[in-house]
Amino acid sequence: MPDRRTQLLDAALAVVADKGMKGLTHRAVDATAGLAEGTTSNYYRNRAALVDGVLDRLLQLDAELLRDHGPAGPPSNIKELAGQLAAMVLALARQHTGLTRARMALSLDHPEAVTAGHQLLVGGLEQMLAAMGVADPAARARDVADYGDGLLLHLLTVRRDDEPDVAAVADAIRRLIG
Repeated sequence: MPDRRTQLLDAALAVVADKGMKGLTHRAVDATAGLAEGTTSNYYRNRAALVDGVLDRLLQLDAELLRDHGPAGPPSNIKELAGQLAAMVLALARQHTGLTRARMALSLDHPEAVTAGHQLLVGGLEQMLAAMGVADPAARARDVADYGDGLLLHLLTVRRDDEPDVAAVADAIRRLIG
């Protein structure tokens, strides 16, 4: 059983995923967590403290996802890398929909909070592409990240009923890499 703070922050992420940042209130978190009204405000005195806690929890959950569901090791070639990236994007869109929706809502409301993580992701991808001898790895890494973000957005909105094929997504990533 998670501790009370974790329980509240997970409920807050569920609220953000369902109602967006405007729906994030102490009362909404209490209701979602199934706790007495006022519980969230006892732990997070104001909205800014609650949002900070939610952002920290999101970083923690992202690290857990990468550790538990990320690739076993570095890819040995572009085909393997594209397959790993495709599987990750589709998992974020399907198995971790709520967390992805919350991440997107938070990133729109607090873009500075996701900048470092995005730069870390793109930088790591750039290093992998450079090690594989890909021309202009910085531009290719940005292209792949942009494609992944756009695909995630579409899979959560206009294409939410689609069942994309991981191989087709991997092919698109390979084309972007060049």
